[in-house]
Formats: sequence, structure tokens, C-alpha cells
Amino acid sequence: MKHSYLTAIILLGVIVIIGVGSQLLGVRLYDRIATNLMISLVLVIGLQTFMGNSGLLSFAHIGFMGLGAYTSAVLTIPVQMKGMALPDLYAFLKVVEVSPLLAMIAGGIVAAAVSALVAYPLMRLSDAAAVITSFALLVVLYTVMNNWSALTNGPRTLFGLPKTTDLLTAAIVAAFAVVVALLFKESRTGKLLRASREDEVAAAALGANIPHLRWRAFILAACIAGIGGALWGHFITSFAPKAFYLKETFLIITMLVIGGANTVTGAVAGTVLVTIAYEGLRGTESALNATAVGAGQVIGLTEIVLALAMIVVMIVKPGGIFPNREIGHILVRMRSRKET
Repeated sequence: MKHSYLTAIILLGVIVIIGVGSQLLGVRLYDRIATNLMISLVLVIGLQTFMGNSGLLSFAHIGFMGLGAYTSAVLTIPVQMKGMALPDLYAFLKVVEVSPLLAMIAGGIVAAAVSALVAYPLMRLSDAAAVITSFALLVVLYTVMNNWSALTNGPRTLFGLPKTTDLLTAAIVAAFAVVVALLFKESRTGKLLRASREDEVAAAALGANIPHLRWRAFILAACIAGIGGALWGHFITSFAPKAFYLKETFLIITMLVIGGANTVTGAVAGTVLVTIAYEGLRGTESALNATAVGAGQVIGLTEIVLALAMIVVMIVKPGGIFPNREIGHILVRMRSRKET
């Protein structure tokens, strides 16, 4: 537990440094990037709680982010604007308007409830079958969001959300997500789940109910994703279902894989590094397009470089930057070696 406390202090310190640093710089662009980083961190941490402990890749994570965003939107768009933003909204919801904080919690609860209903049969699958079915679940969630016009405005852009997510709010939620992920990792469920990740047969022989353990982790991951989606919705204030599909899924998975899916430290490190690289590449792409270098516009440079970076990391360090041990454990071990 000493290692966990040290890890929590270091990771929370990273969040504080990023938040305070962006404020001291006083540049609005950096403040926006830092806020976006904190929101991404919530989403990556959510994915890590399931993927890192179970060893199963989940594509459906961003779908639950969408559920949280749309739930919060329906509950917070001002009553006088709902007629324009959601013309087909159900009558009993047209008069509902709650605070963004309550709506964010509701977004997490709705995402968790949906995941609890649909995911249990999927938790019996492993390897390629689990990956394929998680992608199928993402397609289902995207299709529902794209066609349930009464609640989502269909494929059109939904607008009117109050802009309530600032850097402080995003940092507090990110810190909360880090603490929850570390507590879950050290819980009995987390330890048994990691045992099943290493050897399903041995864990089952010891009495571990593997589908139920995975189900619990999946619900927690969906809840965190739903909260992150609500947080993002109140930051961007207008969005369409396409925001919760393949591009965002690739980015979040890239952050986790590069940092190290098995550790919370890896989730934080991957989010910070990929966000910096992503913003730098976007700036480079914009600069190249502005100067009209070469024939035509430069499109897709950011995605190509990130994909190549993930390939290189998988070849050089298959487990990511922090493959197995949290930063606290690494520092304590280094100190003990020096003393001996």
C-alpha cells in the first residue's frame, strides 16, 4: 500500500503541475490544451480500469462517453432552448433542467446502467472474440446515438450546452479518476482480475468468477467514461455522434497503449505525451497548409505519425512506457537498491 500512496501523490502532483503551469503561462491556448488533456485523462483512466486489469481491449469505451455526453446535454440545455436544439424531445424532458454537476453524475450512472445491462454475456469471451464483440458494441451505441433523434438530434449537431467545464473542474475530476483507478487496482476485485489476466485457468481454479469480475470492471470503466463524456460536452458545448466513434477511439487507445495499459502511471504518462505530440503535430500540419508547401493540402499527418509511434512502441516496448509497475513502486525499489 505504501507504493500506492506514493504513486497517488506523484500522479496527483503531475495533474497539479500541469494545471498550475498552464495558468502561470497565461496563454488561453495552453489553458484549453490543458483542459482537454484532463478530460482525455479521465477517459484513458476509465479504459485502464478495465483493459489494464482484465487484459481485454474494449472499443466500446468511447460509446459510453457519448451516452454520458448526451445524457448531460438533455438534462442541462436551458428549457427555452430545447425546442430548437431538440425539436423531437419527449414532453416530460422538455421541462427538465438540472445543474451540470448533477447531470455529469447522471451521465456516469446512465453509462454504467447500460453497460451493466448489455455487457455481462460479453464478459465470457476472451482474446479475438472479446475484441470483435466490443467493436460491435461500439457500432451499436453509435448507431443508436445517430438515429435516436428525440434524445440526440440524430446525426445533426446538438448545441446549447452551458459551458461549465474549466481547467479546475476537469483537473478535479481527473484527480478523482486517478484515485478511483488506484483503489480499484488494489481492491480484491482488481487483484483477482489481474490474476485472471495472467492465467484464466489458474484463477478460476482458485474460485474467481472471471465473467463477474470483468463485468464489475467494465461497469466502473463505463461510469468513468460517462462522466468524462459529460465533462467534455460542457467543454465543447456542441457535438454530433461522429465525435464518439473511430477517430476518438483510436486516440484514447493510443494514449493508453503508448503509456502502458497495465498501470495507472502508464495511462497518465501516455495521455500527457500523446496530447503534447498531438497538439504539436496539428500545429505543424496547419503551418504546412498555411504556407502551401508541396502539392495540395497536408491531411492526416497527425493520425499517421501517431499510428507509426504506436507501432514503434509496440515493437520496442510491447508493454508501453510503464509496462508492469507503478511509478511509486519503481522509486521505492530504486531507493532500496541504493541502500543495499
